[in-house]
Amino acid sequence: MRAVTALSVTVLATAGIGHALVTGLDSGIARVDAFKDMKNRPAAGHGMNVLLVGTDGRDKITEQERKAYRLGGAPCHCTDTMMIVHISQDRDRASVVSLPRDSYAEVPAHVDQSTGEPHHAHPLKLNAAYAEGGPQLTVRTVEAMTHVKIDHYLEVDFASFMRTVDVLGGVTVCTPTTLKDSYTGLDLAPGNHNLTGGQALQYVRARHVDGASDLGRMQRQQRFMAALIERATSSGVLLNPMRFRDVTRAVLGSVRADAGFGTNELLDLGRAMRNFSPSSSEFTTVPIGQMGFVVNGIGSTLKWDKAKADRLFAALRDDKPLAPVRAKHAPAATTVEVAPSSIRVRVENGTGTAGLGRKVDAALASTGFATTRQPVTGHPVPRTVISYDPRWDRSARSLAVALPGSELRPVPGQGAVLRVTAGPDFKDVHKVKGPDTAQPDSPVVHGDEVVCSGKA
Repeated sequence: MRAVTALSVTVLATAGIGHALVTGLDSGIARVDAFKDMKNRPAAGHGMNVLLVGTDGRDKITEQERKAYRLGGAPCHCTDTMMIVHISQDRDRASVVSLPRDSYAEVPAHVDQSTGEPHHAHPLKLNAAYAEGGPQLTVRTVEAMTHVKIDHYLEVDFASFMRTVDVLGGVTVCTPTTLKDSYTGLDLAPGNHNLTGGQALQYVRARHVDGASDLGRMQRQQRFMAALIERATSSGVLLNPMRFRDVTRAVLGSVRADAGFGTNELLDLGRAMRNFSPSSSEFTTVPIGQMGFVVNGIGSTLKWDKAKADRLFAALRDDKPLAPVRAKHAPAATTVEVAPSSIRVRVENGTGTAGLGRKVDAALASTGFATTRQPVTGHPVPRTVISYDPRWDRSARSLAVALPGSELRPVPGQGAVLRVTAGPDFKDVHKVKGPDTAQPDSPVVHGDEVVCSGKA
């Protein structure tokens, strides 16, 4: 989750602001030899692969922050989040693949960095590779599992994450449902929220807001990463040397990177990524074949679906998009809290325009709503009205997203079928889709599909 900060550093530090400024950034990053003496590595593909690792380090967190954001307890010295970010060779796309921390993994033979004890290859959870062998064993394990050659390694902790979000002025996230997690203290009502650094940390750490646990958390992390990119690219920070300096100073204290990730790489990447935006990014999670795969001495793990995972990582190696390329004019569908297919709708024509009811019914049906396909004439209305039984308020809110500007009108006792009375203001139906459930086959989404459409 803190790995999103490392991506922001990559984008921000490479904006082509000036060689001297970036050189200063380069000299301030703590270095780690993540590739020392590594042999029999995967063949290099096209583009650049960065392993972003978020650790649970909290030694730079103040006591006030510990209490406010529920950051007590001892760190496990393991990775809390891990992602592979693939930057395409033409630098017009970033593909982000989340690797669940509880993934079943088999680490190569190595020497324990804490005890000096040699270990044979053995199974464990993916996030434990860092505790046993640090960045190097983490990279070796990921390469062995994915057959993707890692070009660069970036590591971030709690403090860096919070400081970066704060210096950007917060990041806006949106949620169609209440998000409440007693473990992290997260408590968000439905709607848009501009989160400060500490609040953002609660958002990306939360695992107990629904039954999706860690997989649901990774989806929120991906949404946050898309929102962070949007904030960085739309706020002018990439073109403002003073703001850029403030952001880089905020994260330098806890970012670690491999020695090869230097000034020239930053400048080259920055010149190519000036037009980067959320629509240039795509996010997914490695496909899971078996949930709750129990291993003696390790516990419950997530076992990848080998065939599907192999296809996913082959796409990274071949520098191909993870999802079909969309037509540039195609609008992104907005995620709503209730799937359109679960919402029953009856359409009425509230104007004197003949055929408007059929037009609205057909448009809603093509977007996925369960319309009656039998529109009728209704009472005249000055603008489109959605009448609904308060017991189906979540469905009504989801339908309202598809009909921007419509009026929500509660009608107790109306029942499960929502009624849309089309007014003269009707223009079109906005495409919507249901929430992504934490299924083993995680969908691929583009960044502009998960960022908020409005302001906090």
